[in-house]
Amino acid sequence: MARMPGDRIFGVETEFGCLVSDDTYGTPEIAVETIKNYLFHDLRLGAIDLHARDDVFEPAESGGFLMNGARMYIDAVGSHLEYATAECRSLWDLVANDRAGQRQIVRAIHELGLEDVISVYNNSVDHFGGHTFGCHENYLVRGDDDFLNTSVQMLYPFLVTRQIFAGVGRVGGHILTSNTARPSYQEVIDNPVDYIWVSQVYGVIPDWDVDFQLSQRADHILKTIASRVRFNRALINPKWEHFYSHEGMTRLHLLFGESNQNEYAYALKIGTTLLVLRLLEDHLVPIDITMANPLLALREVSRDPTYRWMVTLMDGTTLSAIDLQRMYLEIAQAYRGESDQTDWILDEWESVLNGLEKEPLAMGDRIDWVAKLHIVEQYREEEQIGWRDDALHSVDLEYHNIDPESSLFYAWQQMGKTKRVLDDLDIVTAMTDPPQNTRAKGRSQLVEHVLARKGPRFYLFDWNGVALDRHNYVEMLDPFETYDQHTK
Repeated sequence: MARMPGDRIFGVETEFGCLVSDDTYGTPEIAVETIKNYLFHDLRLGAIDLHARDDVFEPAESGGFLMNGARMYIDAVGSHLEYATAECRSLWDLVANDRAGQRQIVRAIHELGLEDVISVYNNSVDHFGGHTFGCHENYLVRGDDDFLNTSVQMLYPFLVTRQIFAGVGRVGGHILTSNTARPSYQEVIDNPVDYIWVSQVYGVIPDWDVDFQLSQRADHILKTIASRVRFNRALINPKWEHFYSHEGMTRLHLLFGESNQNEYAYALKIGTTLLVLRLLEDHLVPIDITMANPLLALREVSRDPTYRWMVTLMDGTTLSAIDLQRMYLEIAQAYRGESDQTDWILDEWESVLNGLEKEPLAMGDRIDWVAKLHIVEQYREEEQIGWRDDALHSVDLEYHNIDPESSLFYAWQQMGKTKRVLDDLDIVTAMTDPPQNTRAKGRSQLVEHVLARKGPRFYLFDWNGVALDRHNYVEMLDPFETYDQHTK
């Protein structure tokens, strides 16, 4: 498969929240098991794992690979439903594959007749419990020591400030408190996964000084980079493993991201990050684009009610997040003309920054935090309530409901108030069809092959290979290859 300059593999993992409104039905843990079992056993949309991928985190039958190239599973950390997109080389394939996963979940809920009982959300914070969960991005990057030792310092300013167009918005805030108390023996026995690889456990209390902010996760990020992230969340979590590795490249795992409901914001977030990673690999970002305190800036940008979003660089220079983003944009113009996707990213990046500078609250068609703010403000006005009313947290949450029939975001979209990058047919197609130019295509065909068998037989699926039985293994080391020849 021919590769264009800057061609890269990328994908996104989304951790979903689940609410059960009828206590007689059971717990959210039961609900997500029901959804997973229906998708794999009744609809037969994928090949459920016969083996344990991890004895603690992903035991046997926790989930599996789907016909569309993605992976749906239940993560034992919090027992939440999680969806990892197929490997993608196109922004449009990525957004379609991501939305297709949500539609599969919604389909299961409706066909089970549980739409009035179970609700699933792609938000990133529990307002009342204080928990946060992620939308993690994965990129194939050069696997050299220079990247994490030097270049990553020039990535932090971009990640910290991209929330001005990628943030999903949040009512209120949280303050993290130190919690030095050791868990009791019974707590460890009852929740063993919560205490594996834990560096520290913190408490969370509401911050009543914040009405609304850009990011749902900014208050919870404690490190710029960390390998152990349970209760020790970071912007970046190194994942030097073989699933994405190929020809001197490996996987970069970004933790600081949020689940965009708006397709345009989703595509722009990933697209701009693709270009910035390439700039870093090409050593085009000057060293003076380094932040004095990235984590402080992360929270200050998120919480700035004036929308000036001022940040400070290492040399003491103070500038706005918009101007900082423009510095990256200006350098990335060197890639203009290489592909339609690259030109779309550059054009829309510039357009969004211009719009945010001129009138940020007029950007509700493209930016989630703006749309959510308008919806929350309208609700406050209609109900005559203040920012401390708990009802606003419910409004915030329902923006992220993935069911188009219940979601406040989809109501916003159905009123023609969003700028889309897909149409509904793209999403329907992506529910069963994988991207056509990555190894997801070949793996998808092998999933269909396994599902067509009569009677149970041994098989094993992973990102980089498939065992069809105990004697036939298809190795898929190159994520850019489709491996069609192995599926005929």
